[in-house]
Formats: sequence, C-alpha cells, structure tokens
Amino acid sequence: MTQHHAPDAHLPMLTVPQAERLRNLAADYFLARDGTRPTIGGGAVERGGRLSPLTALAQRCRTVAERHWPELVAEHFARLESASQGDEGAAELLRQTYLRLLPADAFPADAAGHFRYARPVAEDLVAALALDTPTSIRLLNDADVARAGLDELWAAGRANLLGEPVEHVEVRGPSGALLHSVSGASHFIASKALMLPELAQVVTGRELPEAGALVAVPTRHLLAFHPIVDGTLADAVNELGTYALGAYEDGPGSLTPRLYWWHQSRLVCLTVFDHENRSLSVQPPQELLEMMKTLRGEQETAVGSSAADVEQLACVVGEFTERLEQDPGSLGDAFAAALTVAHARCADDPDAAMLETWESWVTAMQVGSAMFATTLAREGIVECRVGDRMLALPATGPAPYADARAWLDAFWLALVCRETDRLTRLSQVPLDDLRRASNQDDYVFHWIDTLQSHWLRQPMDDIVPKLLATMETSHPHVATRTPKDFLDLVDYQPVALCHRLITNDHAAFAEAFTEALAHHDRYWNGSTNDPRGRVALGPLAMACLAHDWDFPIDTASPYLPKYLLNREWCGEFPT
Repeated sequence: MTQHHAPDAHLPMLTVPQAERLRNLAADYFLARDGTRPTIGGGAVERGGRLSPLTALAQRCRTVAERHWPELVAEHFARLESASQGDEGAAELLRQTYLRLLPADAFPADAAGHFRYARPVAEDLVAALALDTPTSIRLLNDADVARAGLDELWAAGRANLLGEPVEHVEVRGPSGALLHSVSGASHFIASKALMLPELAQVVTGRELPEAGALVAVPTRHLLAFHPIVDGTLADAVNELGTYALGAYEDGPGSLTPRLYWWHQSRLVCLTVFDHENRSLSVQPPQELLEMMKTLRGEQETAVGSSAADVEQLACVVGEFTERLEQDPGSLGDAFAAALTVAHARCADDPDAAMLETWESWVTAMQVGSAMFATTLAREGIVECRVGDRMLALPATGPAPYADARAWLDAFWLALVCRETDRLTRLSQVPLDDLRRASNQDDYVFHWIDTLQSHWLRQPMDDIVPKLLATMETSHPHVATRTPKDFLDLVDYQPVALCHRLITNDHAAFAEAFTEALAHHDRYWNGSTNDPRGRVALGPLAMACLAHDWDFPIDTASPYLPKYLLNREWCGEFPT
C-alpha cells in the first residue's frame, strides 16, 4: 500500500493526502478570516486554548466529492463559532457538562497545556469534560474548569452522563456469544463505558459479573459489551474485536478500534497495534487467557455431562415450551435450547437412528419456525405446533432474537425435516426485519436473499446475481465483522455447495461437500463437547436438498446423521 492510499494515522477515515488537504483547508479558513493560522496537530484545531476535533468533519468529507470540501469546512467552523464562546457561568457549566471519552491523541501537543485536567483511562483513551449546548458540543479547557471547580464538574458530568438515554439490543455472534449493543444519537453513548457497571444494570437488569466484561467503543454513538460468564468468552474476544474494527471504520464519529476488558473498575486494553505492518491484533493478558481456558473447560464439561443424560436438556426445552403462550419473548432462548438438544442427541446417536433424536430435531425445527411465524405476523394470534401441542402464540412483529443467524438455523432445520410449508413461510420473512435485528456483514443478507429466492422458485436470472453478491461480499477484506475462520470454514461452505447445486454439477458438489466436512472438523477441532461441533448443520441441509434432487451423497460421512439425510424418519408422526 502506498502512502497515497494509506489511511491517515489521526483521521483514518481519510487517506494521508486527503487528511492533509483537510487540515490545510481548515488552516486557510482561519487565515482568511482572522489573518492568523491556527495550530493543527493530528486530528484537531487549537485556537486560544479552544480545541475543535476534526473527526466529525472528516467523516462528512469522506462521503462527498473533494471539490465540495471548502464549503463543508466553512459551514462546520461557522456553526462552531456561533455556539459556545466560553463565557458560561458555573451554574450553566454544571448543568450542561458531560464526561466524554476521547482518543488519546485528541489534544495536539501545542494544545495539551490548556487541557491539563483531562485524565487517561486506558490505552488510546482519555476522559475529558464537554459542554453540550443546543448548537454544538465544546470541550472544556482549564479556564472553564476553574470557573466551576474540577471535582464539582467531574461529579456533574458523571450524573448528567448517567441520565443520557440509550437504545439497547442483544446480538448473538456467529458462535452464539451474547453481545449487548448500546447506541443512540447522543455524542456521549460510548462515554458510558466510564460507568459500565451502572450501564449494565440499567440495560440488562443484572450486575456485571465479578470477572467483568469485554468492551468496545468504536464510535461516539456506539458501545458494545460482553459480560464474562461462560465459555463463549473466547469467541466473544474475536467477534467483538472484529465488530469494533468494522464499526470504527464505518463511523461516523470514530473513536477507537481497540478492544478492552473492564476488570476491577478499570479498562485494560487487549488490542496491539503493529506500526510496521499497520495492523491490529487482539492479545489478551495471561489472566484473561487463563479465564478463557477455565470457562471453556467448564462449559464443555457441562455440555458433555448433559449430552450423556440428554433428557435433562430436553426438560429445559419442555419448560420453555410450557410458558411460550404467556411469555413469547422467551422464544429466542427456547430455540437456542432446542437446537442444543438436537445437536447433543447426536453425541450418542451420530446416525440419528433413535426416535428420540428425530423428535429433538423436529422440536428445534418447530420452535425456530414458530419464532419467525410470530415475528412475521403483526397482530393477532398465531397457531404453532410444538411437540404434540398446538400453541396459540401472540404475534410480536420483528424481534431482536429473530435475527439473521437464527433465520439461517431455522431454515437449515426446516430443510433437514423437509418442511416445505415452513420453508415457504421462512422465505417470506422480510430482509429489512432481519437487518434491523442483526449486526451482520452484508454477505449474510445476500445469502438469505439467495435462499429465499431459490425456495420461492424465482427465475434463475434473479438468483444467480444474488449468489454472486454473496460470494463477492464474503471476502474477508469486505466482511470485517465476521471472524475469518468462522467465515471461511463454516459460513461460506453452504454457499459453495449451493453454487454446485444450482449448476447441477454432481462431481463438483461431491468434492465441495467433502471439503465442507473437513473444514467443519478443522473449525471445531474434532470436538465432541461443543454441541455445534457434532453436526455440520449448513452442509447437512444442503446435502438433504441434494439427496432429494438425486445427487449421490455418501451417507457414511462424518458430522452427517444419515437417517436425517435419507429422510428415513419423515412422516413418522405429525409435525
């Protein structure tokens, strides 16, 4: 990569030449207006002890042609000049000041002397005080702080920040790790990382665990965290790290791509920057590595024990089913539990030769289909069969738990169980609903669009471009939110199989299928403890489709229950 194309160190949303041009335009604006050039260092303009970060302006400039930049610069600084002039009284400062997280290089060297009160809180992050007025947000300098008192302003800033409203959604990563995404229009959302225990209590209703949480603050409008409670910690480290980098690059209001660990009331940076190669990597400290190993071992032991006595897991699903009519919001948890049971059954019954195994797969399919049936309906009651019961479930409309990942699992299960009507209904779930519930890379939605179009028998001229779009957007350089190993070894494999299916190439399908199962084995390291490692669900679903199209399939393949593949159990009982 040449310097001409490299991202700027301080304004990475622009290239080095673009960032330099923006700084020159800012300097020229003040030179023409005041006759003096301001101090511009890195990502901010400093004039008389007042600091004006360039990040938001750079984000806007990135989206328009460079010929329009001079007007944007003039408009930006004119708006700032019409705002706060630094003459507020103590009462006004206390009423409108908020704590604010900033990148460590937010203060140019020449301006740092005017902001001596600012406090470092972690690598690449400092905490400062900002005045929020109706027309602008201004960082307070030492003179402002002196008028109201430092301790008083810190306390007021914290109290004001605590009251700032947020939007909260739960997001399941590719591995199933739970991420809490907190967002909003406010410039102070990410700053709530400074009071993460209070934030977690408000949005989840639970205290942070003693082990703490992983935290990312990629933009000023976004904060994401993962409470450390189980063996998904190892997956969450990778997934949240990837998520932070992608959101930081997308902006607006980029803050830091780094991943942090909230532990013992402080933020510990987990991200290392390689200056020579200009790359980021996550390197947890030894204490966190030991915790990851311990929690993963505990989870695998627990799952292994449950698999040996799978009835206990099935009882959990039964308890969820019993209360679904009164608590439809638990459908997401019920589906996750039912899917775990279906996979766990295959530990002792890898061919799915037992009726109980088939029942567990049918139950998982029914719960997944019911979840999307209730979210597809906007009002009224939806009748859904789960097990031997017909449930009257209230329509919920789109829900956070009915996301793109859950849709794929539900679709795979319906394919395995050969449920044509349910597959048709799943194919009618709007992509916009899945996008609102999911924070996934674009390839996931192109893939779902391909599957829906194919099942609804749309013309091949419409399907092929969607499949090609899936392939193009699943490149690791494009799909930055999905861990590379998961993308390559798990998520992409059904896409490759679908390609061979629609071209009716039996030999190529067989070759791709063998490769998909080998990749599944590589990703899960041959684990028999993790339920998702026992069956290659996506390839199995594609193999069921291929089997019904008279493709030759080796039913002795590993991770492929042959009695699910050859539809031996279909029609055994009403579903």
